[in-house]
Amino acid sequence: MSGGDQYRSKGDGSGSSGGPTGRGDGAEIGVNDTGAGGGGGASADPAAGGQETLRRTLTFRDLVVYGLLFIAPMAPVGVYGTLDAKSHGAVALVYIVATIAMAFTAFSYAQMVQVAPRAGSVFTYARVALGEGPGFIAGWMAMLDYVLIPAVAYLFSGIAMNALVPEVSQWVWTAIAVVVTTALNLWGVRTAARVGFAVLALEIVVLLVFVVAAVVVLVRDGAARGWLTPLTGDGDFAITAVLGAVSVAVLSYLGFDAIASFAEEVTGGSKKVARAVLFCLAMAGSLFVVQTYLVALLEPVTSAELAADPGKQGSAFYDAVDVSVGTWLHDLVAISKAIGAAFAALAGQAAASRLLFAMARERRLPRFLARTGAGVPRSAILLAAVVTLVAAVWAARRDDGMDHLVSVVDIGALTAFTLLHASVVSWFAVRRRGGPVSWWRHVLVPGLGTAVTIAVIVEASRTAQVVGAIWFVVGVVVLLAQRGGRKGAAVPVD
Repeated sequence: MSGGDQYRSKGDGSGSSGGPTGRGDGAEIGVNDTGAGGGGGASADPAAGGQETLRRTLTFRDLVVYGLLFIAPMAPVGVYGTLDAKSHGAVALVYIVATIAMAFTAFSYAQMVQVAPRAGSVFTYARVALGEGPGFIAGWMAMLDYVLIPAVAYLFSGIAMNALVPEVSQWVWTAIAVVVTTALNLWGVRTAARVGFAVLALEIVVLLVFVVAAVVVLVRDGAARGWLTPLTGDGDFAITAVLGAVSVAVLSYLGFDAIASFAEEVTGGSKKVARAVLFCLAMAGSLFVVQTYLVALLEPVTSAELAADPGKQGSAFYDAVDVSVGTWLHDLVAISKAIGAAFAALAGQAAASRLLFAMARERRLPRFLARTGAGVPRSAILLAAVVTLVAAVWAARRDDGMDHLVSVVDIGALTAFTLLHASVVSWFAVRRRGGPVSWWRHVLVPGLGTAVTIAVIVEASRTAQVVGAIWFVVGVVVLLAQRGGRKGAAVPVD
């Protein structure tokens, strides 16, 4: 029996909830993982027991586009200086280790998306494997990440555009980015993916221009640092310094998990989603390693000098490019980052709307968010757009707005990742619902993934920890309030 077939619960029409998959909709909860043509509008998938469904139109390429857009191919640009200083110059090694560390999470996603191939991602996985309560908390914490990361991206786009056209205020550019990308998402996930592919292609071209220009300079002038220093460091190598930098670098990967949110909209079944998650992480990791290796060779100052002057860390990537290649490449990268950030927000907004849609469909959020039109969760998209617009414009009008937003978005994702790993162990090793137990796949890998996410949470800023804790407590209160208004016994997944 496949994971998709196992993920079913029998409803009795009572509207009660409880158990691993719940009965909040009073109807059978099932999975149609055939990948055959998609429903649209307000039609319901028979396998979904009368629930509204999303239209299956996405291909493997579309999934990868959404993942890479959300991550951003040149994500290390902003944190390169910090990572170089923290790792004693071994910045490329940092991203190699970070890619391996995040692979544990990607592998857990690849396993659970085949167990429960529905919209909602970690909310759905924790719900079926751990129960209603953990499922809600997983979705609640992921919501903090999915709703606010687009706000950060919109704000970054507004700041970058304001630098290019200072006559227009940051908040105006930010609002324009929200309106344009929301319109594309309302038009349909397939249309947004096509436009996103063009933007992603632009970002890849700019990255290739940087790679070629860097190689030409290195061949002509040689490396400013030793050729192996991006892997071994330019000072005293310390594994603790590398691991400390890894705790920051893993945040560059947040977004690849958004691919799993589109499980109900992909043609060809859940295995395609699993492959896309793993492929996207591998592709992003490769791009990150290449660009940080090259810029480290071009870096005119040592990692010790960067560590001694934190003010230079934020612009270290651009400074290295300016000195070695020229300001023209600096400007090209800046423009690419401005446009790419807006479309990273597009992918994030789309993922956030799918999470809201899935939680509303299971009556964990207001029911209107589960409404669809032509197979598009328009109510959820509009709510996500309003929240991100308010957060992004608020931050754009404050000098410390970016710091406030960035400090809180990561905790939600990392907490949700931890519950994802727990879901793998529960489903496969404890409940033994996926056939014979593979201790390395079902225990070791998620265990290592949990160690990584917890370590990063511990290393997070105090502000992020406090805000994450408050959001968690609010989620527990909401969960208890919901349970107080519901009745019903647990429903098995059989």
